[in-house]
Amino acid sequence: MADRTTAERLETARLNSGLPGAARPEPGGPRRRGARRALGAGALTAAALLVVAGCSGSGSEDEDQADGPERDGRSSASARPRPGHRDTAPGKPRRGTSPAPSRDTPSAGPSTPESASPSSPSSGKPADRAARWQPRPGTRWQWQLDGKVDTSVDVPVYDIDGFENDAATVERLHADGRKVVCYVNVGAYEDWRPDAKKFPKAVLGADNEGWKGEKWLDIRRLDVLEPIMAERFDMCRKKGFDAVEPDLTEGFRNETGFPLTAAHQLAFNRLIARLAHDRGMSVGLKNDLDQIPDLVGDFDFAVNEQCAEFGECDKLAPFVKRGKAVFHVEYKLDPGEFCGRTKDLGLSSMQKKLGLNSWRRPC
Repeated sequence: MADRTTAERLETARLNSGLPGAARPEPGGPRRRGARRALGAGALTAAALLVVAGCSGSGSEDEDQADGPERDGRSSASARPRPGHRDTAPGKPRRGTSPAPSRDTPSAGPSTPESASPSSPSSGKPADRAARWQPRPGTRWQWQLDGKVDTSVDVPVYDIDGFENDAATVERLHADGRKVVCYVNVGAYEDWRPDAKKFPKAVLGADNEGWKGEKWLDIRRLDVLEPIMAERFDMCRKKGFDAVEPDLTEGFRNETGFPLTAAHQLAFNRLIARLAHDRGMSVGLKNDLDQIPDLVGDFDFAVNEQCAEFGECDKLAPFVKRGKAVFHVEYKLDPGEFCGRTKDLGLSSMQKKLGLNSWRRPC
């Protein structure tokens, strides 16, 4: 991924080193997903330029955690970390949301989860909703998509790769009292996944720029994609996951090679939510900020990248108001630059490195 080095440097300069309120990237490029994807030596250099080295005295519990080595994306299946912001147009770093309170109880919002919108395909029976896990605003979390999962972080929620972790890892986290979220890419084909051959060529679109081995999916083809995604969610359920984090849920804003519209995205995202709910799992809306008003009733929580950097954290308020957690990360900003604001908003925030290994600096 050495080709990302120059692009990342240009991106960094254009965004004024990630200062709050920096101009948003021009439409057309996919947001950098956290760092879910393995980074080559050149990309590592770029990533280093994007991360703020120090942390202001924000009381971070994990400031001294060692950084796990970044592995080459081709060295093994588990070496392909997937960045958090994978839901934007090519060239756009995904936006995150602002940091969350350090406590596990919400500082604002209703005490009971909002029911799904009556018009939503994911709406289920009240008993089904009551049985699902509902994370509350301010719940602390860990997001690790690269490397062997460090189960020692003292937080109630872990978000880890569904393919690259086994049932034993999930069980170990459960034994420690954690809830576990299954990370799955739903918006793009990945040539290294074990089910890659199940995707017909007709649904494979343009390369997901900056992410080797990925192609955008034609999300209009629900007939083709539903059974594939259902099998992936079955995998999450069988391994014991409590919830799903579906990535790349705003392809309509990217250059996918298909004439996708907002309506296509809504239909696809609601299908994804229903598939998770049908299996008794909660589901989070990844980024896709502009469609939150339409989708907040379908999803149980939100996952956001860089909302503070791009001045968009207020768009996540509907989730907090309905008593639903917003799990948020920043990559370029130091906790001192965003924690105050995101805590006020009720977000669960932390700083992560693009590689999304175990390193974290929570608010």
